Amino acid sequence: MVSLFRRRFLKQVSTVAMAGATQALLGRSLLAQSQPMSPSDAARVYVDSRRMIGALDRNLFGSFLENLGRAIYEGIYDPASRLSDGNGFRTDVMDQIRKLRVPIIRYPGGNFVSGYNWLDGVGPKADRPKVLDKAWNSLQSNQFGTNEYMGWCKAAGTEPLMGLNLGTGTPEQAAALVEYCNLEKGTEWSELRRKHGYAEPYNVKHWCLGNEMDGPWQIGHVTATEYGLKAQDSARQMRAVDPSLQLIACGSSGPLMPTYLEWDREVLEQCYDYVDGLSLHRYVGNTPEETGSDSTKYVAINLTMDQQIEETLAVCDMVRGHKRSKKQLWLSFDEWNVWYRQRTGDAVDGHRTEAPHLLEEIYNLEDALVVGGLMNSLLRHADRVKIACLAQLVNVIAPIMTNRDGLFLQTIFYPYSWGLEYARGSVLRVLTDSPTYEVAGMGQVPYLDVVGTMAEDGKVSLFILNRDLAKARSFEVNWHDKAPGQVLASWVLTGDDLKAVNGFDAPRKVVPQALEKPTTSGGRSKVEVPARSYSVIQWAS
Repeated sequence: MVSLFRRRFLKQVSTVAMAGATQALLGRSLLAQSQPMSPSDAARVYVDSRRMIGALDRNLFGSFLENLGRAIYEGIYDPASRLSDGNGFRTDVMDQIRKLRVPIIRYPGGNFVSGYNWLDGVGPKADRPKVLDKAWNSLQSNQFGTNEYMGWCKAAGTEPLMGLNLGTGTPEQAAALVEYCNLEKGTEWSELRRKHGYAEPYNVKHWCLGNEMDGPWQIGHVTATEYGLKAQDSARQMRAVDPSLQLIACGSSGPLMPTYLEWDREVLEQCYDYVDGLSLHRYVGNTPEETGSDSTKYVAINLTMDQQIEETLAVCDMVRGHKRSKKQLWLSFDEWNVWYRQRTGDAVDGHRTEAPHLLEEIYNLEDALVVGGLMNSLLRHADRVKIACLAQLVNVIAPIMTNRDGLFLQTIFYPYSWGLEYARGSVLRVLTDSPTYEVAGMGQVPYLDVVGTMAEDGKVSLFILNRDLAKARSFEVNWHDKAPGQVLASWVLTGDDLKAVNGFDAPRKVVPQALEKPTTSGGRSKVEVPARSYSVIQWAS
């Protein structure tokens, strides 16, 4: 029975978030009602470098590596491979990640972390136990653990976002891992690290307090109040070791959960004053249940991410008001991606083998368009979303796939890589006036979804999703305060077949193409993007 309080609470949150969610569903087309569309059905985008959403934290383009399937073993770590270096790190994979410049990577899970004893993965490799991972019914050799991961991060030029076991683990064990990683010497756990051959501390700053603890599938699943108290205790003990930590509490693992939003409120009532951020997760797919297998709805599904972010922020701010706190929480969207084909049966059951082929989703063009849209949604909320992790990075629902001979880049690699390369500085408050189309359950959705960033040196980048699956769309960029310089980059990801995929046999079937560079005159740029496309254009200052 839903309590009267819960009904009132959900109504209050829905009311607070509705204005922002409605704006998202209209593509933030604030001028659409006041300025009717021209007969030519053209669109307009308004850019003013003085109007900002907020500074862009580079950690918004993070990723994720879980001890699951072939993400670690045969993914980034494969000592038996001719492609690996002396540490067992796959050099071809390492080169791609260095080129991407992924800023932060979450590890070691995911569901895996809720049954993981970090002590199994440190010390002499010959002494490490082979254990059963109950989350994925797989065998875990523990040959790759905390120290190997820290070494890999340094070599890859990225920072660790460490997950903690608050399932079977305790706050004391969480604090012990912080001590092992972050204290130089003179204590039990720092001296153990030094004994293992690592004299310098790692100074890990970002930590996730468990994973999806609202889920009945999670090892150690508890109620929101129980988890909130455990997160509070963990935070206090961890900060006693290192006061500089940035701590992330587990929020709802998805908007379809029956406890969605109420879980977040109850957790934050217990630990708001002790944490810095709240996590949220989201996976989407073109399924009969989610989209009716309708591609026109699927390419609009990122707008539900906008709504999820805004509803979660409404809960955070409501608890802040209730507690009269001066602190404002940020969000860590530390799992997001397309994932819907490899979700049942053998796809998620390792049958008690090592490095089984699990969750090896193969992505097509329409999936890449959706990933581009999800990137746009994250950028639109850069003022409050400070960390986000594409889940995952290698082999497991990932943009990079390996075999014994090499790797190939999936379709979703490209929109993700564009964010890393071209989004810099601050996110602009771009206004888009676009024609719309009707989507069941969502109302009128704009064909064009546009976000923009401006770097410190004045370079402006626009990221454009064209949801029109039938025809190209033209639009005019109106530069309000100053016209841009020359076009530095202009790329598009498109194709005739929404279901086209890359693979080892055809690695370049879906790849970026040059987009005709727009021309600028009188403070206006003329742009045309193909049907079913995601594009990036960058101008000099």
